[in-house]
Amino acid sequence: MKKVLIVCGNGLGSSFIVEMNVKKIIKELGKEAEVGHCDLTSAKSEQADLILAAQDIADHLSSHSAKVVGLTNLLDNAKIKDVLIENL
Repeated sequence: MKKVLIVCGNGLGSSFIVEMNVKKIIKELGKEAEVGHCDLTSAKSEQADLILAAQDIADHLSSHSAKVVGLTNLLDNAKIKDVLIENL
């Protein structure tokens, strides 16, 4: 099962909201994935297949082994859905 990690600066508000949206979209797509959220510092040591983050945060994760996608709008569920379709 693939793991999707949502990353924000502090690992609290925005990443949690996006995590809920990602779980909803994955369910709508009829797919399965483990979804979690964390802060930038923790993300550097987390294992994941796909990382979603705001563009400025994503720039700091370029050396991560996961596919890192920087989003210009964390609440753009259409874009998030496209990314999930492409990567799950």
